[in-house]
Amino acid sequence: MTAVADQRTEFPQITDEALDALREKIGTEFDRPYPHVTQATRDSIRHWVFGIGDENPLWLDPEYAAGTRWGGIVAPGSFLYAFDRVVSGYVTGMPGIHAMFAGTDWNWSAPIRLGDTIEAFPVLKELKDLKSNFSGRSVKQTYEVRFVNQDGVEVCRALSWCIRTQREQARQRAAREHVAPKQWSPEEIAEIAAHYAQEKPRGAETLYWEDVKAGDTLPVVLKGPSTVTGFVAFTQGWGSLYVKAHGTAFEMFRKHPALGIPNLQGVPEPPERVHWDNDLAQRVGVPAAYDYGPERISWLGHLMTNWIGDDGFLRRLNVQVRHHNIVGDLTTCEGTVARTWVEDGKHLVEVDVKGTNQNGEITIIGNSVAELPAKGTRDA
Repeated sequence: MTAVADQRTEFPQITDEALDALREKIGTEFDRPYPHVTQATRDSIRHWVFGIGDENPLWLDPEYAAGTRWGGIVAPGSFLYAFDRVVSGYVTGMPGIHAMFAGTDWNWSAPIRLGDTIEAFPVLKELKDLKSNFSGRSVKQTYEVRFVNQDGVEVCRALSWCIRTQREQARQRAAREHVAPKQWSPEEIAEIAAHYAQEKPRGAETLYWEDVKAGDTLPVVLKGPSTVTGFVAFTQGWGSLYVKAHGTAFEMFRKHPALGIPNLQGVPEPPERVHWDNDLAQRVGVPAAYDYGPERISWLGHLMTNWIGDDGFLRRLNVQVRHHNIVGDLTTCEGTVARTWVEDGKHLVEVDVKGTNQNGEITIIGNSVAELPAKGTRDA
């Protein structure tokens, strides 16, 4: 057996000692990794929305945006993933224990405007020791992150969580439950392309609160079929966690040895390569390279902003990642209105949202709250 193959059975395990050490950090401040984005520039917004496939002119066209209630370009709320690595799935403690991003509960209170500088303030909030069919023992690790702009305004507060899994047990399970990536016919690809050609945001056509009722369905948004190229496109806007090169990468591995997992050539690479490397994805229990969780949550944000239009404001997006979305998977993003109500003068709509793959499996699910204008006023 080669030295690289030997690595497959040497992943660390979750221990009581490591978990207790991590619990001591709950509620305390810590040095956060430097973010990919610190200011909402036209370039950084463009890179983000291209990475999630959302070409709404409200995010991109200054002339168009100037004519909206916002008076200029704004960014989708999910853009905040690029401003903080913790909310995106960066976790501390238990080195060598795989971290699988599992969800975010976003709560926005103000828009992200062109030119805003935003700082994040994350705190480890909770740890839950779990039993997992996927990897034996696992841990749910939850952070609370506040986002504050240059004027001291808290634009958002989010809870974000990862599941820490034992790689060896997950790999053994995957070997028993391998699912091959979907192969698409030219006819199926043509149908997907036709759908994309007719997708569009509501834009300036106001959606009034009075015109929405429980049971209404949102226009479908498609994403995929997923490719490594698509994962790279997302990474360009989001910034990734550990994608570094040359001496910078080796310095990272020196400081954090557990991040350097030898590839098939014996060269250390970060665990993040599960998003483009089928071999490592299978070693951590997934059939093939898979997408980023924040990417898929952002797709449901796209679904919502397409529907609410320029005059609405997305207040909340609370989403759980349920299953992996591997290369070849097509995600159908859907929403159904659950209820409407008025609170503190705000006209609100709750929408149940989900993403379903081509096999009918719900891979992501949650709910969202939008604020809409009432008839007689354009204020949301």
